[in-house]
Amino acid sequence: MAYSPCPNDTFVFDALAHGRIPGAPELDVTFADIDVTNGMAERGELDVLKVSYAALPYVLDEYALLPCGGALGRGCGPLVLTRAPGAGDASPPSGGEGLTGRTVAVPSEKSTAYLLFRLWAADSVPGGVGEIVVMPFHEIMPAVRDGKVDAGLVIHEARFTYRDYGLHKLADMGEHWELTTGLPIPLGAIIAKRSLGEPALIRLAESVRASVRAAWQDPEVSRPYVMEHAQEMDPAVADQHIGLYVNEFTADLGADGHAAVRGLLTRAAAEGLLPPLGPDALAFP
Repeated sequence: MAYSPCPNDTFVFDALAHGRIPGAPELDVTFADIDVTNGMAERGELDVLKVSYAALPYVLDEYALLPCGGALGRGCGPLVLTRAPGAGDASPPSGGEGLTGRTVAVPSEKSTAYLLFRLWAADSVPGGVGEIVVMPFHEIMPAVRDGKVDAGLVIHEARFTYRDYGLHKLADMGEHWELTTGLPIPLGAIIAKRSLGEPALIRLAESVRASVRAAWQDPEVSRPYVMEHAQEMDPAVADQHIGLYVNEFTADLGADGHAAVRGLLTRAAAEGLLPPLGPDALAFP
């Protein structure tokens, strides 16, 4: 299995990765950023992966979407950041119109964050943005601060730390999604190879749910694993990160979660941004 070193993933999978879920399959864990795991899924490299929901239409022939373990929520969407007003001539003015023709740094062109950004920009940026520059997530805020790009699309803990870089929130992609759909924001999915077979897939999903519940029951048990991989993150920020991205949808997508995923991918397909989904593509197992 591969998932990110981010606190929400290490919190969710701590019990499962360390053999504390009775009857669960043993995991050989690889840590990788979401852009890497998306590519792994397209190449069919591992049995179980954390990927962007935006990657699903490209991989669902080989992989099944697990109804648990992923990241959806409310008030947790990606942000578009610029330098604070008055920080220099390179900073775009407020509002989506300020991004027309501007350079924007993004963490991946196949991420859910970028898909939400494109849907927002179609509504909010007349004439469209300018150059899109892909760079590692941790480099985006410094690049915006230093004027190397006009704006940056950021995810995860940047929601809590962007002010430390003197940056300004131009727009919240999640707010736009929630206002226009009323649905939670789909971010990261857990997928597993269909070739594992139905019994193994069901056992895996049950094990992931048990791992989530174990983490909630005693959060302190997972703390060493979380902080070992949190890249020198402040523990308080890690706790905020977990509180935002690990929620009822992590334990079970449910009707609202499935509606959000299908809604995002259907809308993106209608805009020509993704291939269309088959009618049973999200069925499990």
